[in-house]
Amino acid sequence: QVQPVESGGGLVQAGGSLRLSCAASGSIFKFNPVAWHRQAPGKQRELVAFITYGGSTNYGDSVKGRFTISRDNAKNTVYLQMNSLKSEDAAVYYCVAVGRWGQGTQVTVSS
Repeated sequence: QVQPVESGGGLVQAGGSLRLSCAASGSIFKFNPVAWHRQAPGKQRELVAFITYGGSTNYGDSVKGRFTISRDNAKNTVYLQMNSLKSEDAAVYYCVAVGRWGQGTQVTVSS
């Protein structure tokens, strides 16, 4: 079963930036929206950002103005540019398409 594959997580200082990538075969990305979710220890999973195939976007309130979701349909890849990172952004970030979840990528923010 095809699943999205996330990459780009790591350790960053507060105020810094990271760009996450999510790649998958065209069979699950083509014509479908893609979302990024995150889950921190002891917290509920939350929607971070969402993008339609045509490029319309939506963001969780906690990341508006700081994160940008984009996609390159030719490369079957979705990106999440994260700027002005805060300690509360630390979590495992998951990419989701057609109900299929990736394995997640860890983002750690040091203060």
